[in-house]
Amino acid sequence: MERPATPPAETRLSVVIPAFNEARRLPGTLTEVLAYLKRQPYRAEVVVVDDGSTDDTARLVREWPSAATPVRLVAHPDGRNHGKGATVRRGMATAMGEYRLFMDADNSTTLDHIDAFWPWFEQGYDVVIGSRDINGANVVIHQPWLKELGGKVGNMIIRTVAAPGIADTQAGFKMFSGRCIEAILPVLTIERWGFDVELIVAARCRGFRVKEVPITWRNNTASTVPALAYLQVLGEVWRVRRQRAAGRYR
Repeated sequence: MERPATPPAETRLSVVIPAFNEARRLPGTLTEVLAYLKRQPYRAEVVVVDDGSTDDTARLVREWPSAATPVRLVAHPDGRNHGKGATVRRGMATAMGEYRLFMDADNSTTLDHIDAFWPWFEQGYDVVIGSRDINGANVVIHQPWLKELGGKVGNMIIRTVAAPGIADTQAGFKMFSGRCIEAILPVLTIERWGFDVELIVAARCRGFRVKEVPITWRNNTASTVPALAYLQVLGEVWRVRRQRAAGRYR
């Protein structure tokens, strides 16, 4: 989907929310996001990207009541499910903000966390990511122990193979300067769960500084992320490593 013909003037922040069958959880998230943005002195927009949902996700967004902050729907042209990576990438590409953040549709980490992100951008960072695994982080509701163990083992492998120094590459709360996003989008290839790793690797290869900031995170027990996603991530991480070695991200 193309950018709107008349984009919001001087949009400082775009909030991108990838959504697959989120008709039940999305209303609460949108309500809270819009309430936060209404209190801010800058212009913002919310971009919900439908990843081939078979429920009422798309209709819910199209019919969302008009608000001070515009909410718009973006979808894949073929209407199919493409995965988190492809969905976030499409949303970031259509976003108009000077800064662009993506967050989970289940609101596991609330938007007010960006209050702690802005100072790092002011210090020259172009990527600020939320982390559940550094000092100051607070995991209020944990995942099932087996899933959490898989995540910790996966993060150790990711740090070794592709993203040294990053404690948590997979939290769905990451913010970028527009110039960083526009520089790295053309070289991104991962369509599913390994997309977060590729974002970090591509940004670093292009010389952008990455800062990890602690967040509060609440696992949603109705999460649609399958356990198989961890295996998919590791396979895609090796692909990112090979592509980095081949110079794709430079």
